[in-house]
Amino acid sequence: MSHETQHETTIAAPARAVYELIANIADWPRIFPPTVHTEYVERGKTEERIRIWAMANGEPRGWLSRRQLDKENLRIRFRQEVSQPPVAAMGGEWLIDPVSDTETRVRLTHDFDAVNDDADNVSLITLAIDRNSTSELAALKSSAESRSADLLLTFEDSLRVKGSASDVYDFIYAASQWEARLPHVARIALQEDTPNVQVLEMDTRSGDGDVHTTKSVRICFPADRIVYKQIEPPALLSVHNGQWTISAEAGSTLVTSAHTVVIKPDAIGPVLGEQATVADARDLVRNALGRNSTTTLQHAKAYVETR
Repeated sequence: MSHETQHETTIAAPARAVYELIANIADWPRIFPPTVHTEYVERGKTEERIRIWAMANGEPRGWLSRRQLDKENLRIRFRQEVSQPPVAAMGGEWLIDPVSDTETRVRLTHDFDAVNDDADNVSLITLAIDRNSTSELAALKSSAESRSADLLLTFEDSLRVKGSASDVYDFIYAASQWEARLPHVARIALQEDTPNVQVLEMDTRSGDGDVHTTKSVRICFPADRIVYKQIEPPALLSVHNGQWTISAEAGSTLVTSAHTVVIKPDAIGPVLGEQATVADARDLVRNALGRNSTTTLQHAKAYVETR
């Protein structure tokens, strides 16, 4: 038996701009809170296959979907190719309707079948769809209506290691060992129920000695990259996504730590003081995350080069 849901919102932005935000999956981990990572498997003008990792009822899930893009009519249909239990099948549609030149109505529909049409499974799936759809539409509205590009910050740090890419990857992958290996890590709790999908809770010490707790989901691609999203970011940030990239180059390895963050404007005053500005927050975030990344890179280098 098929079940259907619909969620909607109204956004103060042109319909075409809203459509583009939904069509471009590269920005989904930044825009949509449940989305951890996305990538294209096949890409055409009107049809594509994409792989998505996202949170559902507090657990990371991954699936492959096919999408049909109708740019002229502002519609995007999607259908999971292989669903994960308790979902037996799922699809839906984004419908973007202009209300005026500056206002848009967005409807997000889902249809799904539950494994064995079990009532508990139906309830669980409905709860996940309701939670994620509500969160996604609110985030889409916020992103489309945002007028401050200064809140978005991207940067990276790199280091060359005289050693194999696989050894460097192993150091980054084995986050369960970071408490013993990295001086800024005070506590680690790592869970990996699905191979190469990790849930990492970590306490880190800042330069002033304060301890901050974060929780991330990491998607690992042996042995060249690990992407992650903080599902519990620090108070100053609404979004923190990152990626470790490991590239073998002529007998050495280049390892890069990249960050994409969105500063939470309402948190600047409570965290940094009422006189603090967005520029102050950007400097603090860049320095703090860069310092931790550089420390991790340096210890990975020392670990690999002394093996």
